[in-house]
Amino acid sequence: MREDTSVSRAGYLRENYHYFHLRDTAGQELDFHFHEFDKIVLLLSGRVDYTVEGSTYTLKPWSVLLIKHHTIHRALIDKSEPYERIIIYLDGKYFDRSVPGVRLTDSFDQADKSGEHLLRPTVQQRRTIEAVLSAYEKAAEDRGFGAQALRESYIIQLLIYIGRMTAAKEPGESQYDPKIRQVLSYINENLGKELSVEQLAERVYLSKYHFMRLFKAQTGSSVHAYVRQKRLLHAARLIRAGMPAAKAAAESGFGDYSAFHRAFRESFGISPGSLKK
Repeated sequence: MREDTSVSRAGYLRENYHYFHLRDTAGQELDFHFHEFDKIVLLLSGRVDYTVEGSTYTLKPWSVLLIKHHTIHRALIDKSEPYERIIIYLDGKYFDRSVPGVRLTDSFDQADKSGEHLLRPTVQQRRTIEAVLSAYEKAAEDRGFGAQALRESYIIQLLIYIGRMTAAKEPGESQYDPKIRQVLSYINENLGKELSVEQLAERVYLSKYHFMRLFKAQTGSSVHAYVRQKRLLHAARLIRAGMPAAKAAAESGFGDYSAFHRAFRESFGISPGSLKK
């Protein structure tokens, strides 16, 4: 895979949510990618490390990983053991409208802002989550009156419990270099500014080549690929909000609109104008 395309979009969601309970010995191991939807990963058995925006987490049984839409991540799976997990894709906007006065996806926002994406439930929290998921899977066989609404109610319950877990969460155990975390925060807060390798390395007092090697080792992506993808995602959000594509490109740090247009189509599979429509 070429270095400048090492981050890609993966998966589609055409429903309010999609629930997967997967058991296999291999898993699906993707390169760094992102989704247009929010994602919950709950490990039941096996060994897997998730890298999310430069932080690496070793999941243990009943670990809950929260991955907000547009967050760049990758799973590294130990294929020597059976791998069982529950993965839920969520249309966050839909669920935020479902319960007036409650933003059910606040947990994803907090994970994104804090850089702490992993929750490890207590024994009691695990029992509660286990009961909700068991009820959901039982309801998945139900074809009676209100069956779909019943299933959706269990997803809402799960989001409420995850929100409570997030509120009670203590600092986690992500494994990342503090200098790279500092750079990632700076990149995300300054996408419209110059973000050259030299400038970023200078901010954390590293030589250019040592910084490039460390960044690649921590994130799995080159500095150029990471910055470009974050700029494209930022531009896409601005376009969806109604900003003209050319202005969104400039606001996101692209000086050449034709280069932005090519990169946008390559990453998202559509033109900026089509996204706006």
